[in-house]
Amino acid sequence: MKIYKARDYRDMSRKAANIISAQVIMKPNCVLGLATGSTPIGTYEQLVEWYRKGDLDFSEVTSVNLDEYKGLPRENDQSYYYFMNEHLFRHVNIDMNRTYLPDGMNMDSAAECARYNQIIHDVGGVDLQLLGLGHNGHIGFNEPNNAFEKETHCVDLTESTIEANKRFFASADEVPRQAYTMGIKTIMQARKILVVVSGEDKADIVRRAFFGPVTPEVPASILQMHNDVILVGDEAALSKI
Repeated sequence: MKIYKARDYRDMSRKAANIISAQVIMKPNCVLGLATGSTPIGTYEQLVEWYRKGDLDFSEVTSVNLDEYKGLPRENDQSYYYFMNEHLFRHVNIDMNRTYLPDGMNMDSAAECARYNQIIHDVGGVDLQLLGLGHNGHIGFNEPNNAFEKETHCVDLTESTIEANKRFFASADEVPRQAYTMGIKTIMQARKILVVVSGEDKADIVRRAFFGPVTPEVPASILQMHNDVILVGDEAALSKI
């Protein structure tokens, strides 16, 4: 594992965007695994800026997203499809026919998970997977459990995750209780993994995830077993390692 310490959130975002842009430049037809949440927003903003300057070309890139809320239509401003469109897709020249997310409106969980697993297989797997890190160690929506989930699955969100996400909704009652997410096996099959973390509130889980025992009770701890992981964090997030 490589660890890069950034001065602050902006510096973290720039360092992470550098790694993603290098991937796109070295392999223009790469498959990017993309994440949502507040932490990657600055990274996407930096990528958009470099695209507008003519430094990046996304025309051959394929993307697969980690997860999507079950029960939210794409048009809902809290869906992850909407998030990706607002923060990246509509600002760059990516082919929307090669951007993939789970279909949150497919209520048949088994069918949707099988469909999404097949998409990831058909595009040849993920070259670089971007990840955030939840306060409880979740990656994607792989929550603490007594076993590592393997492939795309439908997950019941924990109360801590619902609590963390409720600030984006009018009330806690509107927060979806389920989501589709890539599994740990799928994430671990990515050829390179980039984890971004920011803020003092992430310091404890960074220490547990990357310097504690590997356990499904801290899902991100499995990343210790991957042979090409880059952790980019600001000083506050890395303050306990």
